[in-house]
Amino acid sequence: MDRVILWDFDGTLARREGVWSGALLQALDEMEPGHGFVRDDLHPRIVSGFPWHKPEVAHTHLNRADRWWAHLGAHLAWVFRDLGYDAARADALARATRCIYTDATSFRLFDDTVPALEALSERGWRHLILSNHVPELPTIVHDLGLDPLFEDVLSSALIGYEKPHPEAFAIALRAAGEPDEVWMVGDNPVADVQGAEAVGIPAILVRRKHDGVRPVEDLWGVVEIVG
Repeated sequence: MDRVILWDFDGTLARREGVWSGALLQALDEMEPGHGFVRDDLHPRIVSGFPWHKPEVAHTHLNRADRWWAHLGAHLAWVFRDLGYDAARADALARATRCIYTDATSFRLFDDTVPALEALSERGWRHLILSNHVPELPTIVHDLGLDPLFEDVLSSALIGYEKPHPEAFAIALRAAGEPDEVWMVGDNPVADVQGAEAVGIPAILVRRKHDGVRPVEDLWGVVEIVG
């Protein structure tokens, strides 16, 4: 039997401290020392404006890194303008944020990521990543040394659909070769769990608890469930 697990990335396999607000703050730290802003100043300005904030809207026209970043960069530049920087400086800070966020050294694998993936591979499971992420996700995965464990890395930025959009899962299933058995594993109860289950894919919620879903504390819980 052909068996595949679809994996989310951020919060599931790895984490980046501060995520987007952390990257924006780091850009300010590096380019505007003494700026006086904190993450709480940034967070309210980034709760919208990213493609995954409107997952019902396809963005296949942004399926190249330059196009995707031009689109997101406009929002990032707005954030910095809203903090009081002029247009030229805001654009420079937005470009710096891209470099900071896509630096693989900013991501840390969870301790259980590699051993749990290896254990599942030994049991006959194949692995693909399906994540709402930046175009550079395949490079980040490579730089973290995960390439040998994954057959494909699908970033929403490049496929043009955000989870929980049904087409995101359809693309992943086609990339996996329409396996006999498939699971989705992620840390988002809506994008990962509800999205997968809406198209008939059983899902497991990891590293957080949420009513009405199948939660496990870590990836060893995934190993126990799927066998």
